Amino acid sequence: MTILALDHIQLAMPPNREKDARAFYSDLLGLSERRKPDNLIGRGGCWFERGEVRVHLGVEEDFQPARKAHPAFLVDDLGVAAATLEAAGYAIAFDQPLEGYDRRYVSDPFGNRIELMQRLAPSA
Repeated sequence: MTILALDHIQLAMPPNREKDARAFYSDLLGLSERRKPDNLIGRGGCWFERGEVRVHLGVEEDFQPARKAHPAFLVDDLGVAAATLEAAGYAIAFDQPLEGYDRRYVSDPFGNRIELMQRLAPSA
């Protein structure tokens, strides 16, 4: 058996907060909402995607945010991403450098940790 790719990530969210999920993941991060299969719609939550990036938000009645475990999204312009999120009221956090990347953290509307990374140009 060989793992070929990551199909999607799933994050948890509290019940009845789909509007907040759309405002963050679609409006701010630029992911398009994808209709959930009919047999899963009743569970609540939202699915988002852009190209090969797929994020599923599932409802947990006893929700607790993921404050350490997180997805890391590659972005083409970290400065613009951070400024857009800050303008929308989200705090941007810095962490230790990671070789080859500039990176920041933000919490989604539910407190889940999200890492945003931009590859740095190789040093000459």
